[in-house]
Amino acid sequence: MHQPRGSDEPGTEATGEGPGRRYGRQVSLEDAAVVAAGPTRLAELLRSGELTSRRLTELTLAAIAAKDPAINAMVSVFADEALAAADEADRRRAAGESGPLSGIPVVVKDDLDIRGTVTGLGSRAQTSVAASDSDLVAAMRAAGMVIVGTSTLPELAITGFTESERSGITRNPHHLGHTPGGSSGGSAALVAAGAVSIATASDGAGSIRIPAACCGLVGFKPTQGTMPSSGGWHGLSTQGGLAARVVDSALFLDTFGIFGSSLVEAATHDPAPLRIGVSFSAAAATKPAPLDPRVREQVEHAAALLGGAGHRVRAVDVPYPIASKALTVRYLGGIAQAAGRVDDPALLEARTRQIARLGRPFGPRAVAWAVRQGRAWGDSVHDALDVDVLLTPVMSGPAIPVEHWKGRGGLSTVLAMNAFYPYTAQWNHAGVPAVSMPMGSTDEGLPLAVQLIARRGDDARLMALAGQLERLEVSRDQVS
Repeated sequence: MHQPRGSDEPGTEATGEGPGRRYGRQVSLEDAAVVAAGPTRLAELLRSGELTSRRLTELTLAAIAAKDPAINAMVSVFADEALAAADEADRRRAAGESGPLSGIPVVVKDDLDIRGTVTGLGSRAQTSVAASDSDLVAAMRAAGMVIVGTSTLPELAITGFTESERSGITRNPHHLGHTPGGSSGGSAALVAAGAVSIATASDGAGSIRIPAACCGLVGFKPTQGTMPSSGGWHGLSTQGGLAARVVDSALFLDTFGIFGSSLVEAATHDPAPLRIGVSFSAAAATKPAPLDPRVREQVEHAAALLGGAGHRVRAVDVPYPIASKALTVRYLGGIAQAAGRVDDPALLEARTRQIARLGRPFGPRAVAWAVRQGRAWGDSVHDALDVDVLLTPVMSGPAIPVEHWKGRGGLSTVLAMNAFYPYTAQWNHAGVPAVSMPMGSTDEGLPLAVQLIARRGDDARLMALAGQLERLEVSRDQVS
């Protein structure tokens, strides 16, 4: 059955035969470790017969029931459907038909059509039921993944924090007073909380990388055009996933994307020495927010690790010419277009309507010009700097407190986000791959992160560098 989020009061068990009754909120440490093990390890356990998909799905539903009341990251839970899909995955595995992600539970960000459900987009303005699955959802079903529910996002995926009139405030499991980021904040919060091992995410201006940075996860935005169900906001947005480890991100992308070479293979092997440019320059429309010294320290730390591993690392200053600033046309124009397509635009939040109005002047000719500008800038920026990969911050500090920008109007919110998140959106405009990597934390336990950015089509090399950085950081932590 479909159980919408909020049908029960927080902290109480569901009535009837819903997942709250069948999968109580007490989850043992051993069971929690299984749920959070990551798709790669879970696939090994399923292949060996040490675990069934049915059992894993039951544990995941229990973990969601235990964790979600505090973080408010689920929109709907599909308990009965998930268990049926798990049973089918077990049957297919017994018949020798299993794929790499068969039987693995997944949460879907509520921006992808799932047949028979409302694709909410974080909005009360959406009420129609999807007649069919989106391409990515259909591919996940065909691969045997078990869809256990949908996750929260801000209205129309606009903001870098996950708060909406429809679903309320989604919170960061590392510190409940702070945001998990946005727009894929619900997916990030669930994975970081250990409620599920993988969740879909989409990134139109940083919406995979910002939540990953806020929640201590790996957030890989692949090259434009490599993943199904991508292309929103005039080509800025791409689908991906959020996971705790590089190899798990690689496995998800490999299974559903088109990359020319294995990302999983790349994730487990160090790349040849690369030219890495370290940049702190920010692409803000107004004055950027001051860079938190703790973020700068982690970027410099990552640079030292990579330099020690044999890469040629040096400081660079990324220029942001008019071609890069044409991003605004696609971003605001895309929001205006999306706002005009909801079932009842009158039910959109006031701030959303205000931001949409900012994008109405941008017609097809302006958008086509902006797309060309982004492509040209993306094709030239690395060569102009004589680097293979850029190393930058993801955002100006750790995750902001919840309701940090509550009550702001549309333009004020856009400018405030642009000042605090000035390191991500331009790479959507360029169409190139970029990844947020966890790197340390604050004394309060909030994660910190760095960003790696490669040329268009260099996803495998970027994944290899991300895997190497992850191993270097783990080794450093073990020594210290």
